[in-house]
Amino acid sequence: MPSAKILEAKKAYVAELNTKIAGSLAGVVVAYNGISVADDTKMRKELREAGVEYMVVKNTMLRRAVAGTQYEAIAEYFKGDTAIALSAEDPAAAARILCKVADADKRFTVKGGFCDGQVLDAAGVKSLSTMPNREGLLSMLAGSLNGIIGGLAVAIQGIVDKQEETPAA
Repeated sequence: MPSAKILEAKKAYVAELNTKIAGSLAGVVVAYNGISVADDTKMRKELREAGVEYMVVKNTMLRRAVAGTQYEAIAEYFKGDTAIALSAEDPAAAARILCKVADADKRFTVKGGFCDGQVLDAAGVKSLSTMPNREGLLSMLAGSLNGIIGGLAVAIQGIVDKQEETPAA
């Protein structure tokens, strides 16, 4: 039986995991077996640059960390070799990077994840990965607003031109 000191350290680790998961906008659970060291290093660098925390965690620790939370249903994905990527800034960043790696290497698989209080299966994470980032969404919004304003300007100019053509009575 483990000593009291080891149990306290494990409880603190589970509490820290719980805090990280609760503070994340999104997370992705993957089976990392089969990935080469070079690919893993490249992937971890990419995740760090995107502000995503990636860690290999024991399944038991993850189950305890999500127990009693809104993400408790994600525990079904904690089987086999498991790693979790948590994103506190961009909800689609982890999904985008990890799905790209999974597409390149069939042994590296996305199991599931969570976003905005919802537990996602692998297909849900895949669809999350296709979402543009914040800057992309803002540029799409700006383009839409620009199109609306441009159309309004054309309509107003058409009214002005029509009034100029009509002779005063």
